[in-house]
Amino acid sequence: MRILIAEDDFTSRAMLTATLRKWGFETAAAQDGAEAWRMIRQPGAPKLILLDWNMPEMDGLEVIRRMRAEETEEPPYVILLTSKGEKESLVAGLNSGANDYIVKPYDAEELLARIRVGQRMVEMQTGLAQARRDLAYQAMHDVLTGVYNRRAIMEALNREIARTGRGGGPLAVGVGDIDHFKLVNDRYGHAVGDEILCAIVRRLENGLRAYDLLGRWGGEEFLILAPGCPVEEAYKLFDRLRASISAEPIPTKAGPIPVTISLGVAVGDGSQAGADLFAAADAAVYRAKDEGRNRVCLSVGTGPTDAGAA
Repeated sequence: MRILIAEDDFTSRAMLTATLRKWGFETAAAQDGAEAWRMIRQPGAPKLILLDWNMPEMDGLEVIRRMRAEETEEPPYVILLTSKGEKESLVAGLNSGANDYIVKPYDAEELLARIRVGQRMVEMQTGLAQARRDLAYQAMHDVLTGVYNRRAIMEALNREIARTGRGGGPLAVGVGDIDHFKLVNDRYGHAVGDEILCAIVRRLENGLRAYDLLGRWGGEEFLILAPGCPVEEAYKLFDRLRASISAEPIPTKAGPIPVTISLGVAVGDGSQAGADLFAAADAAVYRAKDEGRNRVCLSVGTGPTDAGAA
């Protein structure tokens, strides 16, 4: 663990640095409050801070107040170093946002014990923050494929529609449905079916632009959002995606398996509700299925009703 030592006295700072390194900690050092504040705000700054109360440029309490005023998922743990032993002073230090304090001159064993408490708190806080991030990711992503799940991609659709309505250009929405996927599962088993789903996602991702969005709607269906994509470009984009799936068989544990996908596309201008734009694309993919599969169809009113086939 790295510890930031903010202490204006050179001798005290050097002794603290040597002591902490002897105990196995990495250290960074600041000689006044302003330097400490700059270091705290840098990416990857230490999460445990030994902060002297009385420093030039900016005292320790002001540094703490500024830290606590900023919203962060993992706030630093601060041990205030002070020569003030009066109860009122210590209360003021803790009320400013310090997590702990130690009065100078401090005992080395007591200092180590307080640092160990801070270390445990920082590690616990880091673990909780990571758990929150993991839960947030799981709440938004499909477990199998890693792309957005149904809820997240629908929320993204509504956001993109709102942005499009503010002058962001057209929004192309595509629904992709793997052809005859039930037969694949029935013949090769669901484990192979899962391999195919993951491989199709990777191929779709490779064909999308950096700002396009992909989500698994459910089963073998996918929802694709292509912002700023007018009708002619939308058809070209989605037909390239279709071709990337059918170009060559997908390698699986059961051997190479040829797979195709049908896509329905609707292009909106921000005036439609997300559910309506999705319904238009969904109707188009059903038409693509009826017309022979492995093709792209645009929704009625978006452009040509028969946009072509493979």
